[in-house]
Amino acid sequence: MKRALLVVTALLLTGCANTEPAAQKGEVISCSSVTRDKTVIDGISVECVDGTTGAVIQSLRGPMVLNVWGSWCTSCLAEMPEFVSFYSKAKGKVQLVGVAVEEAAPANSQRFIEKHGMTWPNFYDRDNKTRGYFGMGVPVTWFIDAAGQVKYKKIGIVKSEAELIALTDKYLGVKI
Repeated sequence: MKRALLVVTALLLTGCANTEPAAQKGEVISCSSVTRDKTVIDGISVECVDGTTGAVIQSLRGPMVLNVWGSWCTSCLAEMPEFVSFYSKAKGKVQLVGVAVEEAAPANSQRFIEKHGMTWPNFYDRDNKTRGYFGMGVPVTWFIDAAGQVKYKKIGIVKSEAELIALTDKYLGVKI
């Protein structure tokens, strides 16, 4: 009887073990590495989530995948694992940059970044000035070439890493 009880207990404990790998911890990264045309000074200014160098949105240069998100946005949360996986393969080939919008406080963006494994530069739109530029609603992902031209705007959730890879190849000519 004792032996049977031990076997059942062991099986129950084994079934309770978490077999999923731990999620990668994100990190608030400086935006100083983001490519931009420093001669462009007129436009919509955003701050870096880490509190350092900001940028004028119109000055950004690629090849770049620019993801507009909000910590309050359930669709943004749903697509974030695809971006984390994409970035692990795309880093050094294409820039991935985020812009957090409609946040109550910068700390909300910082917590979201850290919790969801984001390790790329992210800007923060403190005054919600980008709404007219990016359009209503998030998520939205822009594909920007080296001249700063928007080659494609994906409205809505990115459903897979494969979709991101295909769009990057199609619109930016970058093979991942």
